[in-house]
Amino acid sequence: MARKIIIDTDPGKDDAVAILLALASPELEVLALTAVAGNVPLARTEGNARRLLELAGRPDIPVYGGCARPLVRPPVTAEHVHGDTGLQGLILPEPSVPARPEHAVDMLVGILRGAAAGEITLCLLGPATNLALALVKAPDIASRIAEVIWMAGARSEGGNVTPAAEYNVHADPDAAEVLLNSGIALTLLPLDLTHQVRLTRERLTRLRSIDAAAARAVARMFSDADGSPQREREQEGIPLHDPCVIAHLLRPGLFVGRRINVAVEIVSPLSLGMTVADWFGVTGREPNATWLNQADAEGFFDLLLERLARLP
Repeated sequence: MARKIIIDTDPGKDDAVAILLALASPELEVLALTAVAGNVPLARTEGNARRLLELAGRPDIPVYGGCARPLVRPPVTAEHVHGDTGLQGLILPEPSVPARPEHAVDMLVGILRGAAAGEITLCLLGPATNLALALVKAPDIASRIAEVIWMAGARSEGGNVTPAAEYNVHADPDAAEVLLNSGIALTLLPLDLTHQVRLTRERLTRLRSIDAAAARAVARMFSDADGSPQREREQEGIPLHDPCVIAHLLRPGLFVGRRINVAVEIVSPLSLGMTVADWFGVTGREPNATWLNQADAEGFFDLLLERLARLP
C-alpha cells in the first residue's frame, strides 16, 4: 500500500523539486498540500503549490492555504534565494483549480482526527508554523501522526540565514520548539546532510537530457543565465535541500544518522533559531529526533532523475 503523506510547503525552488519527486512516486499517496508563509509570502506559496500540481498533471490534489506569518515574530522571507515569485527562472500558467477554502490548520486537525493512528506522515519543507498551531489548537492529534519528516536545522555546517541558524527553523523558532517538544516521531534533515546533495554541472546535464516538462522546469530554476549550474558557498552546484525529505521516505538507506536530543534557541538575538544538536548526549536529555547527517548523493540523484522522467 502507498504511504499516505501531507506535504506542508513554502515553494520555493527546492520545495518544487520535492513536490515533483513525491508526485512521481507510486509508493506515496499525496493527500494534500498545505501552504505556509516562508521563502515568499503565503499568497505566492499557495499559488506555487497549485501551479506545480498542474505541471505534474495532478490538479486533483487539494491545496490549503495556512499561516501567513510566524507564530509570534515578524515574517522572514528568502526572495534573495528563490526570486520574487519563489520559482525564480520559471514561469508557469495561472492554476485553473482554486485553493480549498478551509484553513490548512483546521484541515490538519480534521484529517488527523479522522484517520487511524499512524496512518498519515507529515512532510515539512518550510517553517513549522502550520503544524505547530495545529498542535496548540488540538494537542490530541500528536498521537495520530505516524511521523514528521522535516528539512530543518544545522550543526556542523552553521547556518544559512544567520551564522547560527538554518532558514526553516530561524523563520519560526517558536513553532520549531512546539514541534521538538511534542513527542511526535520526528526525523530532521539538516544542512549537515543537504549540503552534500548538490546539483552539479554533470548532474544538470543529465537532468537536461530528460524529455519531460517537469525535468525541464527544474533545470531552468537551477541554471544561471548562461546555462551553468548555480553556485553556493564557492562550490559548484546548489544543494537540493527539501527533496531529501521525500527521498528519505522512498529510500531511507540513502541517509545515515542517529537519535539525539535537539533543542532550539528562542531568546538570544545572536543565535535565534539555532538548533542545539546534542550529538554526544552530554546534556542527558532524552532523544527527541532522528538527526540525519550523511547522504549518498549519487544514489539520491539516480532516484530523482529516474522519477522526474516519469512525469509529463
